[in-house]
Amino acid sequence: MKHTYIIGEIGQNHNGSVDIARTLIDAVSQPVVDNLFGEKLKPMDAIKLTKRDLKEELSASAMLKPYNNPNSFGKTYGEHRAFLELSDEQHFEIYLYAKSKGLEFVETLCARGCLTLLNYFTPDRLKVASRDLTNLPLLEAMAETRIPMILSTGMGGREELDQALEVITRHHSDVSILHCLSQYPSEYRNINLNTIPYLKKHYPGYKIGYSDHSIGIMVPAAAVALGAEIIEKHITLDRTMKGTDHQGSLGVDGIYRMVRDIRNLEMALGTEDMFISDAVQDTRIKLERSVAALSPIRKGEIITGDKLHLLSPGDGFKWNERNLIIGRKAACDIPADEVIYPNMLEE
Repeated sequence: MKHTYIIGEIGQNHNGSVDIARTLIDAVSQPVVDNLFGEKLKPMDAIKLTKRDLKEELSASAMLKPYNNPNSFGKTYGEHRAFLELSDEQHFEIYLYAKSKGLEFVETLCARGCLTLLNYFTPDRLKVASRDLTNLPLLEAMAETRIPMILSTGMGGREELDQALEVITRHHSDVSILHCLSQYPSEYRNINLNTIPYLKKHYPGYKIGYSDHSIGIMVPAAAVALGAEIIEKHITLDRTMKGTDHQGSLGVDGIYRMVRDIRNLEMALGTEDMFISDAVQDTRIKLERSVAALSPIRKGEIITGDKLHLLSPGDGFKWNERNLIIGRKAACDIPADEVIYPNMLEE
């Protein structure tokens, strides 16, 4: 059965608080059960944080620009960004907590200065944000670590992707590519999920997935149906919390429903074949039709086609097997509207 690697992107929805990040990890690691069938499903596989180095983030004038809106955590954009940054030690603390809950840990590094994080721990994967697909010096530095990498393509085309891969694969080839649209929230008309099979066709050496910025859970499930092997989705404790990303993220109930739907879809996809499932055998017997007597047939009478029709249950002769009945003698009286079974026919 297919398994989709699902990443819950905390990003900076921790609002500068380790405790909020830990509570989100608690939510992500809760059991997922399909109540209809009592099926225990695998929860998310990983959570992801984002690390910035404010010395490599924006121009000096942009950092000093007033940032006055309901989602601001500072008077200037620089103060806002600084409030939302966790230290390397705090990232390590959250990493350890995620590991204690059985989750893998993915880290988005937005600057070469963020590599100091690796002095404390080694993430399971490093993520390249869409904005940095063309940041080739950063890609080089990340690739030199030989940690598996995930690329988001939200602002790039094939040329940008090929250049990024050329840099990374000088060092290793453990790279995953996520189709993505850097529109927040993403309008459905712009998402173009058919990029997923395109990437699978043209980049067969890489694992292909989807990073979602749409509202709701429909698009990630559809991406899995189209072949995505990784799903990344923003998550939050409360979509009404202060902060720019919360509104477009999944709340706790949404996390549960998305994971449930993707895991059920994995089972539903099955194999590329057509066959009669064992699960329908009882239904076939109950509902399909068998050859039955249209009118009474006496013992010893030769059965003719005009005395036959079809009725349920489906445990007798099928219509395409009626020649096994026609021309034979009845071994007993067969009432009208009764299914004809082999023991009712003379040898």
